[in-house]
Amino acid sequence: MKELSGYFDFLKEKLNDCAETQMELIDEAADLIVDSFLKGGRFYAFGTGHSHMIVEEMYTRAGGLAFIQPILPPEMMLHEMPDKSSRLERLPGYAKALLDLYPVSQKDVFLIISNSGRNSVPVEMAMEAKKRGAKVIALTSMKHTTQVTSRQKDGIKLYEAADLVLDNQAEYGDAAYYVGNWNVPVAGTSDFIGIAIVQALTVAIASKLAAMGEEVPVFRSGNVDGAEEVNQRLHQKYLSKF
Repeated sequence: MKELSGYFDFLKEKLNDCAETQMELIDEAADLIVDSFLKGGRFYAFGTGHSHMIVEEMYTRAGGLAFIQPILPPEMMLHEMPDKSSRLERLPGYAKALLDLYPVSQKDVFLIISNSGRNSVPVEMAMEAKKRGAKVIALTSMKHTTQVTSRQKDGIKLYEAADLVLDNQAEYGDAAYYVGNWNVPVAGTSDFIGIAIVQALTVAIASKLAAMGEEVPVFRSGNVDGAEEVNQRLHQKYLSKF
């Protein structure tokens, strides 16, 4: 019980640090997305490996914004084979081929999530999105990314290719909690804080739209009576744009 209590205290400290350092940046990110939405733009979100879970947390779920377009190719996730996504996200040129499938324009905003920010695909996804005129928000660990070299051919890291950077405050190596006399940390933090950040971003976007008198297009839980009709309407209105 002492270890569990210590771990929850550790998470609280991480979350408090995030609130103190990232709140203004989250608000700025929300401004970019709201401006894009009002101009008829798209809000894309992309993550590989474990970062895809943060994107899924935003998409087609209760309380989630209906106008998010995730880019989540299955080969970049972990369920097919443990090392497959890690190898693929290091391939140069892959991001451009993937992004060519989407109608990206200067009205759009991209959220790109990578804890290390060092691999070719997330970095080049940011670079390619900017070439098409979109604004790019990075969600990464500055503690980690500043201690590693880039694997992108030009030596660029995700935070260097972004217009705005959100820091998940994860430690170098992600896992950060030590138990007993064991000297290898357990329990990664990037997903826990990353999900908190994107949910806070959702709150900020919703509050700004509501203050403007705009409809806030959010999904209801499919397990609440009457929700399916609302969700279908939102799907038809927003997902048909892609």
